[in-house]
Amino acid sequence: MAPNSDPYGMRGDRANIHPMQHHVSRSTRGKIMGERAGFRGCTIWFTGYSGAGKSTLAFALEDYLCSKGIPAYVLDGDNIRHGLNSNLGFSPEDREENIRRVAEVARLFADSGVVCITSFISPYLKDRESARKVHEKDGLKFLEIFVDAPLAVCEERDVKGLYKKARAGLIKGFTGIDQIYEPPANPDLNMKTAEFGIDESIQQIVTKLEEHGIVPDHAIDSIKELFIPAEHLDSAKAEAASLKTLSIDKVDLQWVQVLSEGWATPLTGFMREAEYLQSLHFNSAGNGRATSQSVPIVLAASTADKERLHGEKAITLVHSGKPVAILRNPEFYEHRKEERCARTFGTTHAGHPYIKMIMDSGDWLVGGDLEVFERIRWNDGLDQYRLKPNELRKKFTELGADAVFAFQLRNPIHNGHALLMSDTRRQLLEQGYKNPTLLLHPLGMS
Repeated sequence: MAPNSDPYGMRGDRANIHPMQHHVSRSTRGKIMGERAGFRGCTIWFTGYSGAGKSTLAFALEDYLCSKGIPAYVLDGDNIRHGLNSNLGFSPEDREENIRRVAEVARLFADSGVVCITSFISPYLKDRESARKVHEKDGLKFLEIFVDAPLAVCEERDVKGLYKKARAGLIKGFTGIDQIYEPPANPDLNMKTAEFGIDESIQQIVTKLEEHGIVPDHAIDSIKELFIPAEHLDSAKAEAASLKTLSIDKVDLQWVQVLSEGWATPLTGFMREAEYLQSLHFNSAGNGRATSQSVPIVLAASTADKERLHGEKAITLVHSGKPVAILRNPEFYEHRKEERCARTFGTTHAGHPYIKMIMDSGDWLVGGDLEVFERIRWNDGLDQYRLKPNELRKKFTELGADAVFAFQLRNPIHNGHALLMSDTRRQLLEQGYKNPTLLLHPLGMS
């Protein structure tokens, strides 16, 4: 030790070191961290062989969470060894110290309210368990994710060429070649990256974070379809036959289609009054999620229907004599028609066909959760082209689309449309996208 480098005699003597308490609570930090209020500080610890996909998943998860307004930061093994741990090698002792330092840094990130994502081989069980204890003693959540790719797969990938060097004897102490890896006995999540793509893997991770209360349920990028599972369909239809019914018209059935296929996610049925007012006054839907929803999706009912169905726990919706759905826990509320028209269309003039339809409809609205028996079909020769959101996502994946640009047209395609479409694709290519794909939604012909 250099002369006077420890003038207070504190190195190695913890009796003279007194931790200080923060004045700012975790709850207060949570209120000011990002768009999604609430303390979410934790550490997500990726472990696995080199080449398993830890860094790929870690940075993809960071990007995804930040896009949802949830602060996140990655501590990556290679990056840390270029800075904080640049003085450490790969002996068992240095590996232990590497993980000890990272665990302490991750704990600080987590305590600040950030979702800290670590990507380290961390081959030893005891080191990972020590990292967990560092967090849990401070009341911080720690999730261990085993990026479970077989060694043969990792060696085949060999993105950095390290396995080849290790096999040639140019790298000593390489995990999986001449140093052991101790896989987690009971990880919080086992990610088999040889079987799932990045997007699917990220959704599995985010779902796990939601289960632990780290992210809200609306952070999960999923489409909520409202169809009754096939195994429950017979019992649901039998129940529907015993319920009181409410007849719906063609427009109502179209809204049932929109809701059941997931186009209006996160809505789970026709809007209850709180959802209706949120849409009407704030042009949004969902609790805590900035989902655009400027058009109320509501079901009108007459006073006679309201009085007849008041107090029912469930109602069967019927179109042209055919049961199409069950509406659970229905809520009736006043249909303020002029306000609805004024806020939705900016006018209450009855010459507008949709406004006339609203004015002629029932004086009450009824909301509730929908359970739909089967997919709505119109048998007009176009049903095969009416893909659900989940089907479109699958199709875009099959096409290898890295961007989707959509056009919705009322008239037949003409040169103006074609110019806009081709120019949009050109601009996306200039931005670096490789395969931007057009989604064209023609509404009809005039």
